[in-house]
Amino acid sequence: MTESTARSDRADPPTADPTRVVAADLGFEVLEECEVVLQVMASTTAGRVRSERLEVRVDGHPSTAPVELAAAHGARVQVLRAPPGNLTVSYRAELDRTTPRTGGAGGPGADHVDIPGDPDGAMARLVYLRPSRYCPSDHLIGFAVAEFGTASTVGDRVASITDWIRRRVGYVAGSSTVHNSAEDTLLTGMGTCRDFAHLGVALCRAVGIPARFAAVYAPGLSPMDFHAVFEAQESDGRWYAHDATDLAPRQTMVRIVTGRDAADAAFASVNRGIATLGSVEVSATTGGRLPVDDRARAVELA
Repeated sequence: MTESTARSDRADPPTADPTRVVAADLGFEVLEECEVVLQVMASTTAGRVRSERLEVRVDGHPSTAPVELAAAHGARVQVLRAPPGNLTVSYRAELDRTTPRTGGAGGPGADHVDIPGDPDGAMARLVYLRPSRYCPSDHLIGFAVAEFGTASTVGDRVASITDWIRRRVGYVAGSSTVHNSAEDTLLTGMGTCRDFAHLGVALCRAVGIPARFAAVYAPGLSPMDFHAVFEAQESDGRWYAHDATDLAPRQTMVRIVTGRDAADAAFASVNRGIATLGSVEVSATTGGRLPVDDRARAVELA
């Protein structure tokens, strides 16, 4: 039975230890004084923080602490100025695992339920229906409507899109660049987690379903790295996570940043000056055993 034909709301048995430990170590060579924007810290929605540390060093010496800015969906953006030299960023956090809410597919009827007194939610719906840099959904409308239609429930359409990507797109490490969009992934039939997520977002938007990109830490991912999934808003107004790569259980993922596509969710970017990224090491573990991710279940990230 495929994801598109069944959903389940059964809860996973609890793990012995509900903690998650995430870490990221980045190394840069700064050639000219620059402003670096980092998005590596766990979202404020991801769970109760037991301990957390962010260290920034230049040539081995402690650097001025970055400025933290609050962004949408609990994201925490760090902005720092770095002089020429070897810049290293080390982040580590231990969090209590928030039990993800689960639910079934949206029922028949309207694609979206307007919530009175929720202007932010209404605006988010409009933002996440629009085409974006890596998700040119307006280019894919003909294909998406022909393949997935618009008559079924929102949950069925999203499940069909996720299942189609799973079956028709090959996960090939290194097969794409930062310039590839969802359109490229559809044409080549291959990509990485970033590309899988972009294609899911674009196809959902093309059939009228609000969808967004989420960068996460993913316990169980192999090889370990930053990971990406997409979230779609279903008829009950809630946002459910989908991951056609099946590389890690959604239940233990730790949200970092959420946006229209990867342009909003880059773990590091340089606004001005010159710096090159030399190394990236990521770690994410969960206490106890990893849960089995039932494809038929709707999972909502914290």
